[in-house]
Amino acid sequence: MSSSSAAGLALAQPPLPDVSAAEKTTLTVIGLGFLALLVAAFDADADRARLSLYAGLALSSGAVLVWSWLTFGRKPAGVQHNNLWLRSSTSRGAVAWVAAVVLTGFYVLLYWYSSPDDQGNFGLLNGLVHTLDPFSQALRQRPADQWFLYGTFYTLAILLMGGRALWKYRHSRYQVIRTCSVMFFQLGFAFLLPGILQFFQQPEFYFTYFWPLKYDYLLPGTVDYLVQNGQALGVFMVFWGAVMSFLATPVLTYFYGKRWYCSWVCGCGGLAETAGDPYRHLSDKSRQAWRWEVRIIYPILGLIILVTVLMWLNHVWQGAILGPAADGLYRFYGFVIGAVFSGVVGVGFYPLLGNRVWCRFGCPMAAYLGLLQKHFSRFRITTNGGQCISCGNCSNVCEMGIDVKQYAQRGEPIIRASCVGCGMCSTACPRGVLNLENGPREGRYQGSPFIHADSLRILS
Repeated sequence: MSSSSAAGLALAQPPLPDVSAAEKTTLTVIGLGFLALLVAAFDADADRARLSLYAGLALSSGAVLVWSWLTFGRKPAGVQHNNLWLRSSTSRGAVAWVAAVVLTGFYVLLYWYSSPDDQGNFGLLNGLVHTLDPFSQALRQRPADQWFLYGTFYTLAILLMGGRALWKYRHSRYQVIRTCSVMFFQLGFAFLLPGILQFFQQPEFYFTYFWPLKYDYLLPGTVDYLVQNGQALGVFMVFWGAVMSFLATPVLTYFYGKRWYCSWVCGCGGLAETAGDPYRHLSDKSRQAWRWEVRIIYPILGLIILVTVLMWLNHVWQGAILGPAADGLYRFYGFVIGAVFSGVVGVGFYPLLGNRVWCRFGCPMAAYLGLLQKHFSRFRITTNGGQCISCGNCSNVCEMGIDVKQYAQRGEPIIRASCVGCGMCSTACPRGVLNLENGPREGRYQGSPFIHADSLRILS
């Protein structure tokens, strides 16, 4: 490309709007909050480190909420793309790469460089972990560890960025309720309740995670641990996990599709829908990406099924099948899928590959729900091709890499195993072309020019 052509292309791009002084101030405060967290991480004085941590969390949390209101609350309601493809932070630019490196580095430290030694030292995260000791003692009656630190930051990210989502999508009743749902389940069931169980000397248990996502909950070692240490409550935990995995999940997916879990309950989805929302447009919509999705996610589901079956057979026959290799098989899956894929890649690559990398390519629960949704569910997204203006808003906001516009142009219903039912395509459509429905299975693969009586229309 010649220099004159490049200059002409640069001139053709609209300039980014100026950032107001108020927004710059809040961004500065957020930066100061993160700086205070760094001070807490490396300050040898425990009291001063704790003060720095709480000051940093207060500064960054308050500033994020104020920034969200300044950015979205003062503007007219509606999905606004806000020059996403022009900003370095949301178009795989330098800022996005820095963010990806920081996130990936944090997960690497968390998984492999923060295991405690005999003195309770958590490596490079030791300072941050121990600043939360009073909070952990109050909630769980035990000192903090690296996973309590992670859970605290994880929950705070969902709550704060959930507040941002509420401002941004306040015009859509569906999005508001859905966002409140993931915030509620993360705070109540994935953070507070496990801590309360530990406070009363019961096994830590997450009622919103089931097999095959929480793969160890139905493995022999975990089942024995829950029954022996939780007694009656432990038996209920095992029963709950089995019922939710094999009975409730198929029933709920039949009626509502995989959205009942992936977009309303799951903590992984909750982080993707809140903290990952600025990156949803980065998901690859190509057919090649879809082929890789199929090649990866279903073998992972098959692998955890195989691991579960082999572990139980090995348990029943007292090690006659795998022997000591059983523990190695379990650790291999936990390392490759549970740590590298779901953590390091699944979250660390948000700014580069979009917010649903793990859900789209690796999550065995998403694969399980997707098969049910594709072949047995009443759920679909209906389209009205006569009203479609081919603006592409629906495809741009689809975090699962579905080219929604192609379906809308043809007036075909969208029945895809990967669709998590977030409803953002319908919320972003300026013509009301797309509707999420739970209609009868008869005629499910045919276009529907009207809304069925028991369907759920997205208010946009």
